[in-house]
Amino acid sequence: MPKIGNSNFVNQKINENNIYIKKKFGQNFLVDQNVLSEIINKSEITKEDLVIEIGPGLGSLTERLCISAGFVLAYEIDSDLIPILKDNLKEFDNYLIINKDILDVDINKDINEYKKNYKNIYLVANLPYYITTPIILGLLSKTKEIKRYVMMMQEEVADRICGKPKTKDYNALSLAIQYRATSQKLFKVSRNVFIPSPNVDSAVIRLDLYDEEPYKAIDEELYFEFIRLAFSQRRKTLINNLSNKYEKQFILKMLNNFNIKENIRAEELDLKTFVDFTNYIKENYNE
Repeated sequence: MPKIGNSNFVNQKINENNIYIKKKFGQNFLVDQNVLSEIINKSEITKEDLVIEIGPGLGSLTERLCISAGFVLAYEIDSDLIPILKDNLKEFDNYLIINKDILDVDINKDINEYKKNYKNIYLVANLPYYITTPIILGLLSKTKEIKRYVMMMQEEVADRICGKPKTKDYNALSLAIQYRATSQKLFKVSRNVFIPSPNVDSAVIRLDLYDEEPYKAIDEELYFEFIRLAFSQRRKTLINNLSNKYEKQFILKMLNNFNIKENIRAEELDLKTFVDFTNYIKENYNE
């Protein structure tokens, strides 16, 4: 029976070990058993799976992962927490805590070292809010080994990642992530189920990596640059934003080629169109 993910346990550990909550690491300890159970259920992990966790903290989620998964690789940047975390997980032997910043890790090297005969590699984590986006974009660009991501994050970021065309949440981040994976917002999490309580509510999302991207950019670096430019000033039309780099006549010709109206805004266009635009530019634009 899981024991770590409740407020009494966490408060006791904080007091016993004089734990100083470090805001620079985005430390907020989840203390709701129902939320933890739901994260595990939505992850659909089994003993055949290797799971990566980022920011295990005191081990509330790690404990659940050790119960459900074959092996857990947990990256914890705060060396002060590691002795406490190991003590909390002393009844398990199917995990490894790595005292490194996930942004500096050679993730493919670690995966290859520990994946052994595991069928799938998933990431399940309550991400540090201050570096959520760099973590996700970094991992998606570095590895195709991680097939599923189930992550808790600030609700506003979750909405942007899962944003759809013609909605207020749809932006360059939506397109950057949805180029690599399907995205789904699973459920909302109240700020009141953390110690200490953050200033915002959270949400859990799920990304499932494509085996092959449904729409392939000839030049992926150009694609990511293009979507940032397209959304650089949301209230402006696509032409106005793109005119900061491309000649207006070229943009008009491109829009006409795809039968798209001249006053279109970036948020009205879908993923395929952005990939098509990027490929058109790659093949037709001479700087």
